[in-house]
Amino acid sequence: MKSFRKLDRRAFLRGAGGVALALPVLDAMGAEVTAKVPRRFCAIYTANGMSLPREAHGIDEWSWFPRVEKNGEFVFGKSTEPLAPFRKSLSFLGGLYHPSGPKSDPHVCSDMWLTGAPLHNPKPGSYNSVGLDQIIALHTKQHCRQPSLVLSIDAGTGFLSRTGTISYSLEGRPIPAENSPRRVFDRLFRGDRSSLASQRDDLRRRIKLVDAVAENARALNQQLGKTDRERMDQYLTSLNEVESRLTASERWIDVPLKRQDYSHLNLDATSEGEPAEYYRNMFDLIALAFDADITRSVTFMLNREDGMGISDTFPIKLGLSKTHHNLSHAEDKGGQLAFAKYDQFLSKQVAHFLDRLTTYKDRTGSVLDNTVVLFGSGASTTHNPRNLPTLIAGGTGLGLKHGTYWRNGETRMSNVHLSILRTLGIEMESFADSTGTVNGSVFGRV
Repeated sequence: MKSFRKLDRRAFLRGAGGVALALPVLDAMGAEVTAKVPRRFCAIYTANGMSLPREAHGIDEWSWFPRVEKNGEFVFGKSTEPLAPFRKSLSFLGGLYHPSGPKSDPHVCSDMWLTGAPLHNPKPGSYNSVGLDQIIALHTKQHCRQPSLVLSIDAGTGFLSRTGTISYSLEGRPIPAENSPRRVFDRLFRGDRSSLASQRDDLRRRIKLVDAVAENARALNQQLGKTDRERMDQYLTSLNEVESRLTASERWIDVPLKRQDYSHLNLDATSEGEPAEYYRNMFDLIALAFDADITRSVTFMLNREDGMGISDTFPIKLGLSKTHHNLSHAEDKGGQLAFAKYDQFLSKQVAHFLDRLTTYKDRTGSVLDNTVVLFGSGASTTHNPRNLPTLIAGGTGLGLKHGTYWRNGETRMSNVHLSILRTLGIEMESFADSTGTVNGSVFGRV
């Protein structure tokens, strides 16, 4: 019998030029590693910043960031008060920024939120660089049916600088998002309704179709002008994403899904209907996907920048005075208060999501305990790329320490991204323009 040495769980593959990539979880790392509880990540983004009212208006209690401390603990502002039941499972982070933010068009802040990239073609043929969620998907996809789940209030990618997605591929291209609860459900859960043989035949047929279309599309791409090539790049990225999902589905087709209760879902909810019902159904689908270990990397874009998309009208549907983008520009007391009340509405939706994650159980603790949830925006006040509103929830089973409002001057957002990667057991040496990790009350030492 040939004997194999046990690999360190933090082992790297090293290539030319000092490039290093952490190894995936391998059997050679030992049963105590391979049998670990899933480590998950969910990024939730809202556009146009958060409510940080002017002191002159006397409504400081509506600030998104905590502004008061009592007995050594922060006090929730009214706009984040719905999250108060999860005090021991969340923390606020202040002073975060992307160095590329002040140098860029302010409307691209959602594009760089998970990438930290300078948005001036960092690589030939690309617009951005890889997002945090896709690095996580790269390291977790061998353990679950879908590498990642990319959701948004608007489907597709939108267009450059005001995209409808916050997820960027390894090549820096926007990954199309899904916005229909029914289509998300069908993609994640419908596979167990028909016979395995018919599922397998259907998957193979679809993979062949995607391969054929992609080959023809690449040939056509060479004959197009610059603008059309950019559109085709987005289309090819979409095809690659579909093929990746289909290939993953084929590997898992013989493995039955966990039995779950779907009765609380309303798959007919749409972004054109009641906002709370739509958001809650989308969050419920994410929670179910985590519980069934279908994916371990999710992004959900709640709103798009600069008044783009259907959600800009949500504040009006809720009885507030103006659209979301217009409220973010409000200078008067009434407008800033209305903006804060919409933040309060979003906090209620996030609180619902956190509550769902606590109801589902892993072998040790709840799904929330083993999930890092990142919630924030790419601007603070209107188009201001500094002091990015950031909340991190969950992950107490992964070593996160919560219940604080952490700030330490100006800190690179990519340092937070690197800290999240380390928390998830992905031992990368750097991410984007990071200069290190955020060692403090939230992450401890990672």
